[in-house]
Amino acid sequence: MQEEWQEQQNLRRLQVMMQFLLASIAQDRTMTVDEAAQLVAHTRNAALRMFPGREMAYNLLCRPKIQRAMRERFQIQ
Repeated sequence: MQEEWQEQQNLRRLQVMMQFLLASIAQDRTMTVDEAAQLVAHTRNAALRMFPGREMAYNLLCRPKIQRAMRERFQIQ
């Protein structure tokens, strides 16, 4: 029961982190591509610390959203 509760808490934290990350990339016009990439890396590291061994899930669920936000904001291929 405690593990399930902790997993739900971590999922909520990840959702909030992703919302913050995507909003920051989209809305902070002073942010450079390097700063955005650094923020992405920190978010990824935090997510994988909360969910060890779930890198594939991160890559399938979070990465496409981040890539889309980066492409739209910085017009990168």
